[in-house]
Amino acid sequence: MTTAMGAALRRIQLGNALSAFGNGFTVPYLYVYVAKVRGLGAGTAGLTLFTLAVAALVVLPFTGRAIDRRGPLPVAIVGTVAAAIGSLGLGLSSVTPLVIASAAALGAGIAVIQPSLATMIVWCSTPLTRSRSFATQFFLNNLGLGVGGLIGGLMVDENAASSFIRLFGIESVMFLVLGATVATVKLPESPRVEDAVPTDSRPEGAWRTLLRDRSMVWLCVLGFVMFFACYGQFESGLAAYATEVTHVSPATLGLALFANTAAIVVTQFVVLKLVEGRRRSRVMALVGLIWTVAWMAAALSGLVHGAQAVATGLLISTYVLFGVGESMLSPTVAPLVADLAPASLIGQYNSAFALVKQLAMASGPLLGALLVGLGLSGVYVTLLIMCSLGITVLALRLGRRLTAAQDNPLVARAQRARAVAPAAEAGADERVPVAA
Repeated sequence: MTTAMGAALRRIQLGNALSAFGNGFTVPYLYVYVAKVRGLGAGTAGLTLFTLAVAALVVLPFTGRAIDRRGPLPVAIVGTVAAAIGSLGLGLSSVTPLVIASAAALGAGIAVIQPSLATMIVWCSTPLTRSRSFATQFFLNNLGLGVGGLIGGLMVDENAASSFIRLFGIESVMFLVLGATVATVKLPESPRVEDAVPTDSRPEGAWRTLLRDRSMVWLCVLGFVMFFACYGQFESGLAAYATEVTHVSPATLGLALFANTAAIVVTQFVVLKLVEGRRRSRVMALVGLIWTVAWMAAALSGLVHGAQAVATGLLISTYVLFGVGESMLSPTVAPLVADLAPASLIGQYNSAFALVKQLAMASGPLLGALLVGLGLSGVYVTLLIMCSLGITVLALRLGRRLTAAQDNPLVARAQRARAVAPAAEAGADERVPVAA
């Protein structure tokens, strides 16, 4: 990695961390703010969260095309402005139409920002440094969310709407800081994506190209199951299971969420050293097994009667194990998406995978809350155990479709070294003087 690439990458990571910090101020309190502080009721609060997800689903199919035509930087700036407007609008809105419109702007903006930043990280990294770059992004995201949520919790007052206006104002400013930061980034020309921004018309048949890529399609299926089994359950199904079946208090649930974030922050770079040089498919398969144990711990927490401390410990261990698995995926999945993508379609591939994630995170809460709400908690945890085992099976099957270089970046480096060696030897031979 060149000095220019490193400097650009540090700016991107800094802006991303500050944005996550601002996001942490509002994420835990959006439902309470709309339903109780603004007095718009649970129905409007649910519709607001639904609008966030739907807005993302609407814009993501077009985001990749925009990134590949215009480049990731201007698209990211547009996303930050939209998100800032939406966040500030939520803080100032007191009627349902304005709340919904603001949520749509916020959801669309965040959805545009994510694949744009991922593409910028690809541009500013090499196949060998990409895993560490994405692991750093994930670490800073969680650290920013955790610190922002902690400070926001100290500032918020459920009886004062002005305190929430302050929180949403901070989030809006942080989105603008992200936009200003990435606007100063001079993207270096990376050999990996040297033709990523076509100068003529957009690539024809981008979606057809992606759908013909069986490895990418398989990775998207695997990604859907992973996001459904983990992220799609945090704020709904698993939270409902914890309170209704394990009978933990909301405060204990907050502690479990903190344990998840702490596990990521503490283990991220330790895990990174362990997985670097390993086959990506095997790492994802191991995550499936770890999450299987996590869901089994959750199931046991609901079966323990008369020993609430044990049940609580089991539930917290579920969140910790999820965090360990997440820290293993961060340097694995996003770099693999980049390595599968043709140079001119990196934005399209990143957006498609973000769309898969959004679909999983929209459907996961719906099914999880429904099953637990109907009293089918046993069916719920059994389904998630099966999904986690499915991650392992799908990951191993994906590994058979990947080339050795795609599955392990160190193999690609070795291949390049072997290819360069004969040329270097030939050049050396040419410089050897011939005796008379």
